[in-house]
Amino acid sequence: MKRTNLLAKENSQLTRPLISFNEVLKPSIFLSVFITFLLILSNGVEAAASTNKVTNIGAIIDGNSRTGKEEKTAMEIAVQNFNNISRNHKLSLHFKNPQADPLQADPLQAAYAAQELIKEKKVEVIIGMDKWEEASLVANIGNQSQVPILSFAAPARTPILTSLRWPFLIRMASDGSEQMRCIADLVHSYNWRRVVVVYEDDVYGRESGNLALLTEALQEVGSEIDYRLVLPQFSFLTDPKDAVQDELIKLQTRTESRVFIVLQSSLPMLTNLFGEAKKEGLVGNDSKFEALFQKTFKSEYVDEDNFQPGIQALRAYDSIGVITQAIEKLGSNTTSPKMILNSVLESDFIGLSGRIRFKDGMLSDAPTLRVVNVVGKKYEELDFWLPNCGFSDTLYVEEDKGRCRNSDGGEKTSGGLAGPVIWPGDLTGRDPKGWAMPSAKKPLKIVVPQRTSYDKFVTFRTDEERPVGFCIDLFDKVVMRLNYSLPPVFVGFDGVYDDLVEGVYNKTYDAAIGDITILSERAEFVEFTQPYAESGLSMIVPLKTEDTTWLFLKPFGLDMWINLEALGSDQFGTALWFTFSSLFFAQSERLHSNLTRVVVVVWLFVVFFLTSSYTASLTSKLTVQRMEPNFSEFQKLKNDKLNVGCDNDSFILKYLEDVLGFDNDKIMLFNLENDDKFEKNNIAAAFVELPYGRLFLDRYCKSYTSTRSTYRFGGFGFAFQKGSPIAADFSREILSLSEDGYITELEEKVVCPLTWVFKNFCN
Repeated sequence: MKRTNLLAKENSQLTRPLISFNEVLKPSIFLSVFITFLLILSNGVEAAASTNKVTNIGAIIDGNSRTGKEEKTAMEIAVQNFNNISRNHKLSLHFKNPQADPLQADPLQAAYAAQELIKEKKVEVIIGMDKWEEASLVANIGNQSQVPILSFAAPARTPILTSLRWPFLIRMASDGSEQMRCIADLVHSYNWRRVVVVYEDDVYGRESGNLALLTEALQEVGSEIDYRLVLPQFSFLTDPKDAVQDELIKLQTRTESRVFIVLQSSLPMLTNLFGEAKKEGLVGNDSKFEALFQKTFKSEYVDEDNFQPGIQALRAYDSIGVITQAIEKLGSNTTSPKMILNSVLESDFIGLSGRIRFKDGMLSDAPTLRVVNVVGKKYEELDFWLPNCGFSDTLYVEEDKGRCRNSDGGEKTSGGLAGPVIWPGDLTGRDPKGWAMPSAKKPLKIVVPQRTSYDKFVTFRTDEERPVGFCIDLFDKVVMRLNYSLPPVFVGFDGVYDDLVEGVYNKTYDAAIGDITILSERAEFVEFTQPYAESGLSMIVPLKTEDTTWLFLKPFGLDMWINLEALGSDQFGTALWFTFSSLFFAQSERLHSNLTRVVVVVWLFVVFFLTSSYTASLTSKLTVQRMEPNFSEFQKLKNDKLNVGCDNDSFILKYLEDVLGFDNDKIMLFNLENDDKFEKNNIAAAFVELPYGRLFLDRYCKSYTSTRSTYRFGGFGFAFQKGSPIAADFSREILSLSEDGYITELEEKVVCPLTWVFKNFCN
């Protein structure tokens, strides 16, 4: 009743028709309001449901390092981008920094951080870990909790059965093999034969296995690691500058190589290393992401100088993309980390760092590397290095376009990078040799033999400070043609040549210059240049002497008269008489018969034939007897047990014993210039190297001759230390001088008797 009265009171002020109208609409208004409330309520419930669907992601990074800072910025940007566009799902990042205290740096800290993230933050995925030691330990935690682990690190060599051992581990990185191959190709492109590897020791005394990979890659291109500079962990050093300086001083005394590859180092150690090395005299397209990264990174880390994202930042961004795509693919079916893991492994898309797809729990596509030239706080992009291609001036190689500078993929080519490189030391006009090059303070120490078979090759004179001879003149000519200074200091050596070569091998001397024969045994220890003179084994013997009193009768042999026997025995006397009379009597009688004239012409032809045959035969015998040696083969010398000779300082003594089989007691030592063992009949033949034999015959060609060289050696060459780039430069110049005829002219000028080699006559 009260309610009715109230309505009546309110309605009394209204007209009747209106009252009637309101009464009709009462139920519909209430229904519309109720429906609207339900819609709002349902939207509110949906919104609440969407905000409640949150995936917690754990991130384990080194927030103190430049890489860690980049990764953190990139992941935050990626999460924010996803949350801004996603209506039914949100991501929540939880960071852990196990390296907060550098003195307590331990991979186990990463494992503890992973456990905390799983238990306290209920994370469903963990990403990060720039070191494989950390990633492997966190992967064990992932196995126990069945939480997917996305690692930014991978082992240098992928262990066997990795996927079975760590089924929840996904490596957002490639192993170190491609990077080591790129470094090896870079070393080869500049013809650096020896390098120094530098790495900072970790708490376990390891270098992540990349050293073995680098060693193999360098061997494939003909280079090697000459020295390993292992630096102690930076955080353990009380005075890092002094420690690094001491190591660099040791390095300079133990190796001549000046190519340094920093394999592993912390940023503080790297900065200190380059600073001390300098004191010692050693040393893409823009995106919205990039602009946002620079802005965010610059505002958060004001002390940094470079705000460009590196590869780790790009991979950190892509790691969030991997997770978000996996979640979106599953949709509302996301029920467990195991499902997220399987969805992640099926990823295949192009991210900021390249194509993202996995095989055996690791990125399946080999990385493309970019070579940059760091100068101060800036860097210049020089080249790209592509797997199965090598160096290229473009990132995207088109087939048959010639953009791959070693397009066959397997051939190792040299020639340097595409872009101009600014090398330490402000080198202009040339690339570094990768070697401790001689200077005025430390000249090239050259050993020269004091005792040689012939002093025209090289000799020391009492009135001159440096040696003289053909070898020294050739050395000076080569140095003049080089595009760098090479100050030498010459040291005499009074010993056998094998010991002289040994002195270069053990680094007592930098090089050996002289008439040094290139042998395979010696080439194992030193680096020989191209030969500048031919070398081989020559046997010298005295000419045969013979009584020439009745030598003129020797042509009258059977071979000369054989044709006359065809005339018949009855005509022999007539022919002989006619021949005699034709030679010594004038023919005054006239010939009246044509038949007689024919006979006379025939006989005159016979007389001409006999005269020519006799003359040629006699000349041949006189020449042959002069050039014929006593022994045409060394085998007869061995069979007859005759004495033979060889040079005292030569390797020929051992060669005669080991190769040709002569008895040691039958080998006499002598000097070709001073000894007279031939004249005393102490030796029947002398075995010398070809250049010495030619010089000897030029002086004594009327009394001796030699056999042709059957056994050949490597020739005469200069010797340098193994790996020295100077040897290659000398070889190139020696070949050039040989091709343009300079060496031949020098032989005729300095070693004048060597003209016999080219003109084949006796002076």
